[in-house]
Amino acid sequence: MDRFRDRRAAGSALADRLAAESLVHPVVLALPRGGVPVGLEVARRLGAPLDLVMVRKIGVPSQPELAVGAVVNGDAPETVVNDEIAAAMRLNRREIDALARVQLAEIARRRKIYLQGRGPVPIVGRTAIVIDDGIATGATMRAALRSVRRKGAVEVILAVPVAPPDTLAALAAEADGVVCLSRPAHFSAVGAFYVDFRQVEDAAVVEMLAEAARMAPDGRAGD
Repeated sequence: MDRFRDRRAAGSALADRLAAESLVHPVVLALPRGGVPVGLEVARRLGAPLDLVMVRKIGVPSQPELAVGAVVNGDAPETVVNDEIAAAMRLNRREIDALARVQLAEIARRRKIYLQGRGPVPIVGRTAIVIDDGIATGATMRAALRSVRRKGAVEVILAVPVAPPDTLAALAAEADGVVCLSRPAHFSAVGAFYVDFRQVEDAAVVEMLAEAARMAPDGRAGD
């Protein structure tokens, strides 16, 4: 099984693939925390700004690790609900929306920490490249892609180093294009495809986003 050395190496390889595409005024949107080092390498290669698309799992109150859905930040937050789990746990939409508001508050708190007061990069009329370090089930990525689409991107590209083929097929309708370097038929966990898959700390995210801001201070690098 081929493995990436680390997330930065995976990002560099992904950047090489994306550089061959015809992308209109691209902006890179990474899912923190693991997607940020991948996204930084892509942003550097494309001369594009780097921003975050932040997704939080909505856990069932009695079983927080069981996701009834996911919510994405933004002026018009996107909530994706797992209807089967909602029905099984007897959660109605009003209750799910209340749970989502708690996660949105946490997203706002983390975004303030990560971006140090910098506002979101405009994506209207741009190619939005949505990046993570890999995908397993795809629930979080689905919510992210739908949110980005609603924000007015002219094109939405899903770009990841590794994901199982069935997950990519299920997500294909949410994006205009999919770029994935490795599509293993036998998939256990994203970390299995990296030599170094240590956790990305908050301080590292802050540092990488600051570096990206210095490369594209006005969000318009590559014009």
